[in-house]
Amino acid sequence: MDAEDLKSVGLKVTLPRLKILEVLERSSNHHLSAEDIYRALMEQHEEVGVATIYRVLTQFEESGIVNKLNFENNQAVYELSNVEHHDHLVCVKCNAIIEFQDDVIEQHQLQIAN
Repeated sequence: MDAEDLKSVGLKVTLPRLKILEVLERSSNHHLSAEDIYRALMEQHEEVGVATIYRVLTQFEESGIVNKLNFENNQAVYELSNVEHHDHLVCVKCNAIIEFQDDVIEQHQLQIAN
């Protein structure tokens, strides 16, 4: 994603938006909380406030750039929405999130949705 992608969904290109996108794209963990993004930006010596991060993530969610996921631990995490559809397994002991794709499960979901 880049500045043109932001413009194409009607968002103004700002440094905080670009920096947050950068963190989401470069992270080896595909599921980041707002606090994770804040810590990553602080490590890069980028001064973006937590309130700004939440506001930008809400804008990204509304414009389809990210998906917001809420699991049992009640902490929202975000992933870029430009990946193929997949499901998630969440470890009940450590809250690790594992992505997977299964054709049989996909078929069941389609049947149930219809």
